[in-house]
Amino acid sequence: MLLLGPTGVGKSPLGDAIAQRGLFGRTCHHLDFGSELRRAVSGGAFSAAYRSDELAFIHGVLERGLLLENEHFPLAEKIISLFLGRVRFTGNHLLVLNGIPRHGGQARDLAKTCQVGSVVVLDCRADDVFCRITSNVGGDRTERIDDNVELVEKKLIIFRERTAPLIDYYEKQGSRIYRISVGRSMTPEAAYDALSRLAAAHPPVAFIAEPPER
Repeated sequence: MLLLGPTGVGKSPLGDAIAQRGLFGRTCHHLDFGSELRRAVSGGAFSAAYRSDELAFIHGVLERGLLLENEHFPLAEKIISLFLGRVRFTGNHLLVLNGIPRHGGQARDLAKTCQVGSVVVLDCRADDVFCRITSNVGGDRTERIDDNVELVEKKLIIFRERTAPLIDYYEKQGSRIYRISVGRSMTPEAAYDALSRLAAAHPPVAFIAEPPER
């Protein structure tokens, strides 16, 4: 499952709620790519898994609000692999992706190892995004180094121009699309409840049992 939406819309709190409460009767693991980047440069054991040039590059990504382009996808694969090993992911679990893929190139690279069966689109107006970040309604913005006005505006442009087209891309691939309208005060619990209702009514195609053979 892929969570899509502009910065500040509540993807991380929703992903955490899915991981805590599960979905479709499955154990869920929330891969928050931005959090993994921040974890990598936090020092200690997490940083030890990366080379010095990788850490320098990750610092630049965080400080300038950049995307990992196609040539950097091996680093993204490394981050994903380390996460899957840490949570002891198995084929019976559900992986909730947040922050990866961010554009078509990454989506095509990711398809080699991961099938995105559903996409949760969190729709939110730009002015509501700024209100959500300022009030920290999701509780996930504390001590963020990438929440200044200039970086947020840059991220909103990048999302509109490069990430939002993934919705159409995955719809054409047959993924189930769930849309949730997010206002300035919507909580992670309310977003989870909305997703649960949508998923119960329209489960991803991959989770629908095949008809018996005639």
